Formats: sequence, C-alpha cells, structure tokens
Amino acid sequence: MGLARLSLRLRIFLFFAALAMGNLAALVAGLVFGFHKLARPEALSGFVIGGTVAGLVILGLIGVVWALFDANLARPIERLAGSIRARTQTAVDSALDESAGRYLGDLAPAAAAIAQHLNETRSALTEAVQRETTRLAREKDRLETLLSDVPVGVLLCTADHALVFYNGQAVDLLGGAQAPGLDRRVFDYLHPAPIRHAHARLLATADPDAASDLLCATVADGRTLAARMRLISEGEDHQVRRLAGYVLTLRDVSADLRAHAGREALMDELFDRIRRPAAALQSLMGVLIAEDGPADPQARAQLREAARAEAGHLAQAIHSLHDRHEAMRADWWPLAMIRASDFGAAVQARVAAEGAGDLLPVTAALLLRLEGFEMVALIAHLVRRLGPGRAEKRLEVLEDGAGALIALEWRGAAVAIADLELWLSEPLDVGQAEVTGRRVLSVHATDLWPERLHEGRHRLCLPLREARRIGPDPHPVPRPVPR
Repeated sequence: MGLARLSLRLRIFLFFAALAMGNLAALVAGLVFGFHKLARPEALSGFVIGGTVAGLVILGLIGVVWALFDANLARPIERLAGSIRARTQTAVDSALDESAGRYLGDLAPAAAAIAQHLNETRSALTEAVQRETTRLAREKDRLETLLSDVPVGVLLCTADHALVFYNGQAVDLLGGAQAPGLDRRVFDYLHPAPIRHAHARLLATADPDAASDLLCATVADGRTLAARMRLISEGEDHQVRRLAGYVLTLRDVSADLRAHAGREALMDELFDRIRRPAAALQSLMGVLIAEDGPADPQARAQLREAARAEAGHLAQAIHSLHDRHEAMRADWWPLAMIRASDFGAAVQARVAAEGAGDLLPVTAALLLRLEGFEMVALIAHLVRRLGPGRAEKRLEVLEDGAGALIALEWRGAAVAIADLELWLSEPLDVGQAEVTGRRVLSVHATDLWPERLHEGRHRLCLPLREARRIGPDPHPVPRPVPR
C-alpha cells in the first residue's frame, strides 16, 4: 500500500536499487565463501580488488539500465499520463506528442487516438449544446411573444398544482397585492374546488385531447373567471397520466356576469310588474264593460269582445316575451357539453365522498349542455337532503326531445313543494359565495319539480334545453408544433 502511493519513476529506481544491493550482497557472499575455502591469508588483497572491480561493474551496468528505463519508459509514461489527464479535465486542442513515447510500442499512438476522439466528441457536444440552447432560447422568446399577445391568461401547472409558467394577462387576472410566483400553488390565487374537480375529470377520461370548461373565482377579490383546462400528458400509460400537469386558460367574465345579473333582475321585475296588471286588466275590463257599457246589447257585445281581444293580445305578448326571455337566458352563460356518463359518475363520486349513501347512475349516450361542477353540487345536495330514510336512490339521464331529463328517483316518502323550495334556497359548496340551487336552475333556464311514480317511488325532474346523442369521434386534427 505504501509503494502504490509512490511515483512510477521512484518505484522503478527502488526496483533497480534493490537489484544492485542484491547483486552486491551475492558477490560479497561468494568472495567470502571462496576466501574461506582457499584458506590462504595472502590472497585477501586479490579477493578485495576483484570484488571491488566486480561490484563497480555491476553497479555501473545496473545504473545504465536504470537510466535507460527512466529515460525511455518511466518519464514518457508519466508525461503521457499527464497529457491525457490534462485533456480530460480541460479543453486542449493541440495533438498529443507521440515522439516522447516512441519506445512504448503502440501505447503512444493509442493514447493520441483517444485524445483526438475526446477532443472531437467534446467539440461536437459543445456545438450541439450551443445549438440547442440557441434554439430553446429562440423558441422561448417566440412563445413569450405569442403569449403576450394572447388576450387570455395562461397558467402552466404541474400535477400537484404548482405554477411553472404564466403570462402577463394572468398576473392581471389573478390580482391581489402579491404577484404570482413560480413553484407556488395555484390555489394561492384561485379557489381549489372547481380546479380539482376539472382535473380529476380529465385524469379519469381516456381521451388525450379532452378539455374541461369551468368557472372559478380568485382568492384575492372574488373575481369570477371562465377557464378551460387541458392536460399535458407524458404518455398513454395510466400511471404516467396520473402525473400529468395541465394548462389553464383564464378569461374574466365578472363584468359580463354582473351586467347579465342586472339585466336579468330588471327583466324579472319588468315581467312581474306588468304580468299582474295585465291579468287584472283582462278581468276588470269584462266587469266594467258589463256594468258601464252602452245600452245597446250589440254595441256592448262588440266593445266587450274588442276589450277582451286587446287584453288577450297584451297577455299573449307578455307571455311570449317571457318565454323568449327564458329561452335566451342560458344561451349567453358559458356552459359546456359534458358526457352524461361522466356527469353521473361525478355525482356518484361526490355523494359517496360526502357520506350521503349509495346512488346508482343510469345514463343514456348523450352530451349535456350544462355547467358540470355546479350541477353536480346541486344534485349531490338534493341527495343529501333526501336523507337515509329514502332508499334505492337512482339518477337517470334520459333523452327528452331536443334536450334531456335529469331524474333523481327514490323509494319512500314524497318531497313537499315547501321543502323543495327550502332546499333550493340553501347555498351550495362550489367555492363561490351566494350560489344556491335556485340560481343554478336560473343559469340553465330550467326548473325542478317532484313527480309521483308507481310502487311507492318518487322522483325530482330537471329538464335541460340542449343535448345531443354521442356519435363516433372524428379523426383528430393534427396540431403541428413549430420547430
């Protein structure tokens, strides 16, 4: 172990020194043995002179051989090793000197070839890294330029909801005194419930191109944002998809929602204040015409018919406008097309998570136009309100003309209208304030009512205005990525 730490030249020198000492020891031993065998004291000087000459010759020969070894083997090997070590640790462009190792056989040419190949590989790797770095920087600049012109906020999040990228519009949308930062959780800026629900739905689907539309609210100022989520999948394997991040695009709809809510409130007040006087007018005109009209029966009859006709036209116009208003109510609201099977599975999962019992979803092959998260919250709220006393709960989604019918069935006692109105007035757990079941029904321009079925079964009926049957999926449109 001690010799291993010495240099090559020193070890060779020690080897030849040991060889010289061994030869001298053998020479002295031979001379002493010969002198004692001869037993002639006068021959001692001859033995000493002969031994000295022989020893000097041995030391000279061994010294010459050591010098040749040191000059032609040890020093070239150390010089060659130093040159190779220098080329492995630093960028040395000069060729390896092979002349120093001309007595080392093929070792020097092999080392020179290795050094040349190392330089070529290092140069090629450096050029490739520089080329890829330049390309990535150019792509990054291009992406930032494109996203800066996009009129919506863009968030890129990991599977555990950590921010890894955002554009300038997202900073303005998220608001608050603290600007977004990388590696911070998106839930520091947006309420988590809608985002978790949309992410879970996308992970559960087998479609790699699926997207989920949702409404979310900012934590800082409660601003309502319309969002679309799409997974960034690393592969088709289910375990890999569980680790997929997602892109979230955001658009501020708070002002539109406030304007829409104000317009809805104004229209509701208008219809409420006109419909009742119109109905009263229709009744009172008949009484007034009958008591204070002309004496001529024919004239009174004509006037009565005209008044009734005008009142009928007024009432018909008001009812027609009201129907048109109800039909247009859900057209503006950002509703998405969702599979009925996904909707039923989401309701079943939420009911199970809340400990409200078992629910059997039975769905047709339909795409429903609705706000999935709020509607799931509403149905789960109704199931929870039905309580454990009503058994065999089942959620059916049936085709109903151009739309669909969501029916929540059970076996047991019926639900009174007063109780149903109370349930619809209670707030829902959707991550936003003042969202009730009645508001969800208003957004979807629909209503909810109880019905009695046979054999002690009852149901709550909720119609949807728009739905369509699911057909074969079209071929995906290729989306080339610029390189």
